[in-house]
This record gives sequence, structure tokens and C-alpha cells, in this order.
Amino acid sequence: MISVSARRFLRTLLEILVFIAMTLAVVALLSAAQAQQRVVQKSAQSPPQTVSQVEQPHMRDYRGVQLGMTAAQVTQKLGAPKETSNWEDYFVFSDAESAQVFYDAEHKVRAVSVNYLGENSGAPTPEQIFGTPAEVRPDGSIYKMVRYPQAGYFIVYTRTAGDAPLVSVAMQKIVD
Repeated sequence: MISVSARRFLRTLLEILVFIAMTLAVVALLSAAQAQQRVVQKSAQSPPQTVSQVEQPHMRDYRGVQLGMTAAQVTQKLGAPKETSNWEDYFVFSDAESAQVFYDAEHKVRAVSVNYLGENSGAPTPEQIFGTPAEVRPDGSIYKMVRYPQAGYFIVYTRTAGDAPLVSVAMQKIVD
């Protein structure tokens, strides 16, 4: 039998681990955004090239959840989260699909990250997310990020290589 103090310790440890995971995810998203911004600034300095500008994103929500919604609205759309904290809710829909919803200080959605595991997971294609294909690397992996300044957010699509790829689609508010 586990004592009350041991339960508190385990719960605190779990909360710390969730916080660390959230922090790493946010840092990764912010790093990707900063890298994209550097690329945009660098391309602005280079000679003009033919670049198609996409002003409106194809992906505007995930299962009805949009950036800026309240936690209560998210729960209405997705149901009860498997795990929850002040800054994040974690949802599991199947063995192949899960999502994390991140909140800002006002407890409104600031980012949504969805993971699809396996070849038959139902993961969307880059064309479904962006409206255009993404470059597939020789190993089969994919990375594409597009900023939508008028919409106020960016989307990152990643796919790992291998027979059971992990596809992650993240949508996050642009913070200046």
C-alpha cells in the first residue's frame, strides 16, 4: 500500500515531468519559429525570387479547437483530457492519435500539437495541411513550417523516417 506522502511525492514528480515535457515542446516550437524568422529575414535580403505567398491557412482548427478558445470550450469539443494541468491538457483518441493543447496565462489556447503514430494512423498529408506538397527527404522524413502573419499563427509539420512514422502537426500563435 502506498502512503499518502508517497502519493503526493509521485504526483508532484509527475507534475514536474509534465511541466518539463511542456517546456521542451514550447522551446522546440519557439526555436523553429525563430529559425523560420531568420530564414525569412535572410531571404528578404537576397535577390528577389518567385515565391508564392499564402495568406490564409488551410488548417484553421483541430477537431473544432481553435487558437484563442477557452479551456471549457476545448473540453466541449474534445471531451475530458486524459491528463491536465494549468498550462496544458493531454488528450488520447486512439493508440495512433493524441493531442496536447497548451494555454496562455489567460487560460486560452495558444498552441495545439497533434501526434499520429504509424503508417495507418490517419495522419494528414502536407497537402491537406498547407495546400501544397512538402519536400520529402531521402530517408522519407518531412519538415515544413509556414507562417501565416495575417491569421496570427504558424503551422509546423514533421514526419519521421521509417516504417512506423510519427507525424506531428503543431499550430501556434505568433508571439512578437
